[in-house]
Amino acid sequence: MQRFMRRWKAGVLGLVIFCQLVLGVYIEAVKGEEEPLQSVAAESSGGPEVSSPSVILMEASTGTVIFEKNCDERLRPASVTKIMTLLLIFDAINEGRISLEDTVTVSEYAASMGGSQVFLEPGETQTVNTMIKCIAVASANDASVAMAEYVWGSEAEFVKKMNERAKGLGMNNTNFVNCCGLDVDNHLTTARDIALMSRELITKYPQIHDYSTIWMDTITHVTRRGESEFGLTNTNKLMKQYEWATGLKTGSTSLAKCCLSATANRNGIELIAVVMAAENSKNRFADAISLLNYGYGVCSLYRDENPPVIPQIEVKGGIKGTVSGISENEFTCLFMNGENLSEITSSVEMLSEVKAPVNQGDVLGQIVYTLGGKNIGSVDIVAAESVRKADYWDNLVKALAMWGDMI
Repeated sequence: MQRFMRRWKAGVLGLVIFCQLVLGVYIEAVKGEEEPLQSVAAESSGGPEVSSPSVILMEASTGTVIFEKNCDERLRPASVTKIMTLLLIFDAINEGRISLEDTVTVSEYAASMGGSQVFLEPGETQTVNTMIKCIAVASANDASVAMAEYVWGSEAEFVKKMNERAKGLGMNNTNFVNCCGLDVDNHLTTARDIALMSRELITKYPQIHDYSTIWMDTITHVTRRGESEFGLTNTNKLMKQYEWATGLKTGSTSLAKCCLSATANRNGIELIAVVMAAENSKNRFADAISLLNYGYGVCSLYRDENPPVIPQIEVKGGIKGTVSGISENEFTCLFMNGENLSEITSSVEMLSEVKAPVNQGDVLGQIVYTLGGKNIGSVDIVAAESVRKADYWDNLVKALAMWGDMI
């Protein structure tokens, strides 16, 4: 009986040990299944899922970077280069050196460009307006070179100006060698730099969207063989795939792979999504949509569309006794943590008086913005007009006027 009991206890003990082992294996297996899920969640919460090696997402009005991935890696930009080409063209229009109605004659060299083109012929003429359309919609290399020659005399000089403009925008990792993006040695930029030039183009010259949003159009070739129509189709498929798309420029070569600077505007928030070196066109557009959707999911933009009333300031020794102040620009601030924007307050901080002369644009104070007791930014208050210093004759006239009022 005792031997039976010992065997029974040993059997029970073995069964308990066996159950513990099985339970331990099960617990470890469950842990092994749970941990990757937690890891994926942590990774996905850090930003959008993108497959391209280099991307950036930027809010246009503030220049705030919302998401980035290897955005300072120097890569070939392909035809995204043409954003800078378009920027210089609009600069020339803004400066009055050229106009949209000007006629541009196509050179032999411009007509010889390969890659994407609208098949301009030597001696053919088109307006600046049509050339911009060809560049923005159809990514035309021949139109780009023709415009470079028209604006600065030669492509080489135009490229020199491109690099100067890039430097002025802080595009520190960019070097342009041509104006259209064909693969050549040392023609390199980064996703961040592309975002910077894209931001400059769309904020300084928003009329670019009049061209970049065109889906299909035609131009008319007039050559020695007569007239013929040529169809333009937008290379940016986001114009049909993404409701809020507004542009901006695609690019692809065998070495650059597939690149894109995509702009969109939803409820007044303008975003720039740059994708570089995507494996194929489908991936670049998918990554751009992921970036833009992420941005619109986390961002809210505050705009002070009704700034506080700005009082006049006394001017000592001026031809006028006071000067008006105005806000230098509209205040905007980007938020990404669900802040209650209705709680933002503003206050005017100004000088009590100024001495003449006062020049238009002189800083007179600030409008300061706070949220939850913290300063979130400010805009300068500047003189709306100039007030010159009163001379002897001004003071004499003023004295006579006062005397006249007394009698």
